[in-house]
Amino acid sequence: MQIIDILKAGPVMPVLRIEKLEDAVPLASALVEGGINVLEITLRTPIALEAIQLIAEEVEDAVVGVGTVLNSDDLKRAADAGAVFAVSPGLTDALAQTAAGEHAFLPLLPGVSTSSELMRACDAGFSHFKFFPADAAGGRAMLKSLYGPFADCVFCPTGGVTVETAPDYLALPNVACVGGTWLAPADAIADKDWAHIRSLAQVAAGLTPR
Repeated sequence: MQIIDILKAGPVMPVLRIEKLEDAVPLASALVEGGINVLEITLRTPIALEAIQLIAEEVEDAVVGVGTVLNSDDLKRAADAGAVFAVSPGLTDALAQTAAGEHAFLPLLPGVSTSSELMRACDAGFSHFKFFPADAAGGRAMLKSLYGPFADCVFCPTGGVTVETAPDYLALPNVACVGGTWLAPADAIADKDWAHIRSLAQVAAGLTPR
């Protein structure tokens, strides 16, 4: 899949931190059943790669990506585990070279938060970005300002986005979707309340620009 196809698959890309391997498949299944197919599994826990592999193998219709990618090795290990796209909080020269090379492991959505970072990423061949941390970096106002000089760039703002603010972001012409952690609250995962997570996914899948 191309990054643009992934970004346009739904209005929200959940950012998931999975602490226990036993939660991986039921969590992903609840989200998919609720209408959210594109999932970003962050490399913030020791079992993240195993979770990616399980979900890729067992959850039909899940489009599994890896988040918190920091280097080329992260890309390779995630690709080996079954991820089909990657998301990074920023972009280094080494990561850009690996992701844009002839033998790239995975399509990458690199993170940017300033116009200078955006220019460097564009020079490296990227046109779709994670705007991170969205709220702290200026939020909707910043993205609206970036649209003038960078009208061809497409964003997925992540970081501080909520179900209440998501429609405002989605209304911007340079935003394809938003990233959010609210679809999988830690307490709901701990309680294995998959029905609640499914209902949160249903609401997220129905979000429209405001």
